[in-house]
Amino acid sequence: MTEVDPKLLEILVCPLTKVPLRYDKAAQELISDQAGLAYPVRDGIPIMLVDEAREIKDSEKKKKA
Repeated sequence: MTEVDPKLLEILVCPLTKVPLRYDKAAQELISDQAGLAYPVRDGIPIMLVDEAREIKDSEKKKKA
């Protein structure tokens, strides 16, 4: 698995909602809880295209405290 640059993760936002993303290292995805989408990370490169994202289930969404 290739790591995503932490500085890059700080500035990336969901292209649909413009909210910050959370990184799921195990799944190699950037998650937009608000949009309900998971953007894939391939070879350490985030694929920030809505067409490439998968819909996430409610059970996968992280609840905000």
